Amino acid sequence: MIRDLVLHPDERLGKVSKPVKRFEAVGTLVRDMFDTMYDAPGRGLAAVQIGFMQRVVVMDAGWKEGTPTPMVFVNPIITERSDDEVVNEEGCLSIPDTPRRVSRPAQVSLRWQDENGLPHEGTFEGFEAACIQHEFDHLEGRTILDHPEAA
Repeated sequence: MIRDLVLHPDERLGKVSKPVKRFEAVGTLVRDMFDTMYDAPGRGLAAVQIGFMQRVVVMDAGWKEGTPTPMVFVNPIITERSDDEVVNEEGCLSIPDTPRRVSRPAQVSLRWQDENGLPHEGTFEGFEAACIQHEFDHLEGRTILDHPEAA
């Protein structure tokens, strides 16, 4: 089901999301998040962006290029960030038509659970690393507007 997006300056975008403790309804939330993200059309979405204050992120960094790579991150924790930084122009579904150049670590390592609560670990770089960090920011109550404009 396609959900309405929470748009800036909605105060929910500035609040920290709560960890998922019960996984019974996470599958339905994840399906709705993917439906909404693809319809928007975006490459990542945090649950807060559709009004759910839970630590859930969906991402599909490759679908717009024809290589779908849907991923689900529940209760993600960034465990490591590279020292090297990369500047990308980022858009945000909750802040339409307001791209911003943001500097972020080029590589991140992450620990998370899937929609069934099973643990995972991985390292991401390139666009995937930027997307994960962008969505992780949402879980922490930050948006691209909270980052200084990069040169």
